[in-house]
Amino acid sequence: MLLALSILPIVLLIVLMVTPPLPRLGRLGSWSPLPAHIALPAVALLAYGLQLFMFRPGPESRAAVIHAAAIDGALSSLTPLAIVLGAVLLFKTMDTSGAMRVLTERLRRMSPDPVAQLVLVGWAFSFLIEGLSGFGTPAALAAPILVGLGFPMLRVAAMCLVMNSVPVSFGAVGTPTWFGFGGLGLSLQELGEIGWRTAFIHTAAAPAIVVLALRIVVPWKEVRARLVFVLLAVAASVGPYLLMARFSVEFPSIVGGLAGLAGVTALARWQVGLPRGVTELPPGGDATGVSAAPPPAPYMSLLRAAMPLLATVLVLAVTRIDALGVKAVLNSDANGGAGAASVGLGALGEAWISPALVVGLRDILGTGTAWKMPLLYVPFILPFVAVSLAAIPLLRMNRAVVRSAWMQTAGRLARPAVALVGALVLVKMMMLGGETAPAMVMGRAMANTTGGAWPYFASLLGALGSFFSGSNTVSNLTFGPIQAAVAGTLGLDRATILALQSAGGAMGNMVCIHNIVAVAAVLGLSEQHKSNGHHNDVEASREIGGIAAVLRLTIAPMLVYALIAAAVAGVFALAF
Repeated sequence: MLLALSILPIVLLIVLMVTPPLPRLGRLGSWSPLPAHIALPAVALLAYGLQLFMFRPGPESRAAVIHAAAIDGALSSLTPLAIVLGAVLLFKTMDTSGAMRVLTERLRRMSPDPVAQLVLVGWAFSFLIEGLSGFGTPAALAAPILVGLGFPMLRVAAMCLVMNSVPVSFGAVGTPTWFGFGGLGLSLQELGEIGWRTAFIHTAAAPAIVVLALRIVVPWKEVRARLVFVLLAVAASVGPYLLMARFSVEFPSIVGGLAGLAGVTALARWQVGLPRGVTELPPGGDATGVSAAPPPAPYMSLLRAAMPLLATVLVLAVTRIDALGVKAVLNSDANGGAGAASVGLGALGEAWISPALVVGLRDILGTGTAWKMPLLYVPFILPFVAVSLAAIPLLRMNRAVVRSAWMQTAGRLARPAVALVGALVLVKMMMLGGETAPAMVMGRAMANTTGGAWPYFASLLGALGSFFSGSNTVSNLTFGPIQAAVAGTLGLDRATILALQSAGGAMGNMVCIHNIVAVAAVLGLSEQHKSNGHHNDVEASREIGGIAAVLRLTIAPMLVYALIAAAVAGVFALAF
């Protein structure tokens, strides 16, 4: 009974959002999938009701704790919303000023080949940004560039989510690995071994995953004709990535991203593995949803046009690498301690803000539940808003253009905001209750069902954690202890099981609902998107349903990822 109730919200969410349109069903009428801003709050309300009336096994799940968790979830949605807002503002600034057109034209001249463009931006550039930042920033940065190049936005959204899986376990300077498993009492040697095995799983999966991701956007025959280029481009990233994982869990994705960006640029420029004489633009043209920016003024040099992106990458690097000291400053007083100003909000709790602009709400409804958000560390004010403001004089934008960029940004967020609040409240409800939390119930059921075959399914538990939370780190924090306990009970190699957990947490990001909502919001992807000018095409008919359509496109690659992880688990079983 408890397992059935735990699964119910997820099953209902899939039915409401992913079930394709159906013709008239007798007296029931026709069926169309619900948009995310309706389905997610509805399912969150169901999960909230189940917590209140069905779970509640003890004092940890008393009503006040459940209410506080719902408030915590709603407040937690401010983080992805802020990132989306900042990313949209940056790209609207670049779009309306003409800078985006300068960059996309240069990319076309460097390599007019669509596959080369997709790999350069969607794979190599995203790989580096994930290593530096995480937080969903890679897709938020890469997807608008690709849409600006003329690729269809819905498929770009799905492709970016699929490609941004390999580097995730070492994203944000290795946070999912060193912090996600930090509570397990691992030695540095054990942590290093887990990191290397995680990187090995990702490296084994990378060629297939990149090919599948490209296939979402371009026909297979186009990918096949460029397979040598694609495999060399993948190797340029994952080779250094795997090597660095032998020595560090902080820098594999950064090193792999830097090497990959340099390698893919060289391969594209010299047309290694690419057909000669490709001059056609990718299908879709300006009908993909990017606003038709005016031709850039003659003074708009490539360096000036690229400066907002370069500044964004630089700020992310400076604020993420521990050795530089800025990260510690931006997160100082992160628990509202000495130096923080506070104000009581009655029963709601106590709001506070630190000198480093970390804001929070402690003791929500008197339960001890707390929420916080480091405003200068979350990719919002730094780098997106600051760079967007600096770009106004740099790109010589007049008042009308600035107003247009900011108004378009503000108009983009209403429905995504509702969807994200629903998604994060659902996450909190699914993870509330300690050992009896719905997510924990499902995880234990998976482990108990598979028994000694658990290594072949362990990555799916990691994916389940990321599906709920959108975070490899949270997945590892939540399910790492279960994975370690299962390994001990069944006599399995702990490093292998935890590596599968971490790899699964990375692959689960591509199907996480609020990750999909976030990248769709950055692109302005309508819930009922159709490719303009192709309403009668079969392909266009498949692109109805926005966020649900993106989810359908990412499920198959995630399952392939899981199969590859299972195969590698078999190899590890023989080797260790």
